[in-house]
Amino acid sequence: MLFLLTGIAGLLFVAYVVLIVLYQQRWKAIPYFEPRQAAARTRITVLVPARNEEARILDCLRSLAGQSYPKDLFEVIVLDDHSTDDTAAVVQRYAGSGAHGLRLRCLRIEEIPLPPGLTAYKKFAIETGVGAAWGELIVTTDADCFFHPQWLSTLAACYAEKGAKFIAAPVRIGREPPPHPGASRASAPRSLLSIFQTLDFITLQGITGAAVHSKFHSMCNGANLAYARDAFFEAGGFKGIDHLPSGDDMLLMHKIYLLYPGEVFFLKNRQAIVSTHAETRWKGFLNQRVRWASKADTYEDQRIFWVLLLVYLVNVLFIAMAAGSFFNYWWLWLLLLLLVVKTIVEYPFVRSVAAFFGQQSLMVYFPLLQPLHIVYTVVVGWLGKFGSYSWKDRTIKK
Repeated sequence: MLFLLTGIAGLLFVAYVVLIVLYQQRWKAIPYFEPRQAAARTRITVLVPARNEEARILDCLRSLAGQSYPKDLFEVIVLDDHSTDDTAAVVQRYAGSGAHGLRLRCLRIEEIPLPPGLTAYKKFAIETGVGAAWGELIVTTDADCFFHPQWLSTLAACYAEKGAKFIAAPVRIGREPPPHPGASRASAPRSLLSIFQTLDFITLQGITGAAVHSKFHSMCNGANLAYARDAFFEAGGFKGIDHLPSGDDMLLMHKIYLLYPGEVFFLKNRQAIVSTHAETRWKGFLNQRVRWASKADTYEDQRIFWVLLLVYLVNVLFIAMAAGSFFNYWWLWLLLLLLVVKTIVEYPFVRSVAAFFGQQSLMVYFPLLQPLHIVYTVVVGWLGKFGSYSWKDRTIKK
């Protein structure tokens, strides 16, 4: 029995090692996108869903006002999703000031009749925004984000030069502006939570880039997406997934991918990076990750389901070996061996992604946080399937 269980553990782990090596190779294979010098022509609508963001929305809008892209070619629509604070008032005051030169509107979703039994508020808000959009290219971000001045110009160039229907673009956690080309490092976060979630986010971004570029599976982050408005409608918008509270990014991406598999891209360019704030409390961080995990069993893209299942089983394997070590020291030695191998295999991949984001100084913490990350993965995966989470003052039960 011991031999059989060890063999099963070994097979799972070998499959995981192969997966990580593939991700590393495919991340490195993504060409760095260099926009050609061409006159801007694409009309863009930037959608900013916001709920109770009065403390951060103004910084986001100021960052958008600092875009180098011609202001007569883009508009910003803030989608106020039933905020109970002064989010809408802050946006309207800023819009009325006029000095920023933005085409800026605020749509209050509470003033629009909602479908009966609605739970996917963000999807409804985005669909409303797309319907009201003036631009041919829809760009979505979050109200707590800020941007490189060339962000929209880089997205527009990728859209025009590649004929893209959907663009997944990079997101980083950090308080400072995104790194310029040639930047070697960024200031490191200081708390355990900020270090842990930044490294976790770096890993997810590397997987995103590798998977999208190689057409391995669909993956993206709603804080930095762009898609053709006509492709959104051709895919039926959120129809068929509008009963799910989460998934306004990856589930939509897969619907567009099914129509245009050769026109979905990952944009690897530092000027295209969107920066977002770290969660400041463990409770908020876990709720965010459980919300992300909650849609795992709804993916029509079965490729990512099997990847997630493999990753989850490998992490459960470590927990099982830790429990088994109380009865047989063999499991303790195997656990330590596989933990070392896991760290050695993952480190080059995560470091190469961290270098792209200018956050490679955090890699000193990577080996130390491996045990915590294993426990976190198992707990969040379980709660994503069987638990509930709170987000933006809304509680969602599975």
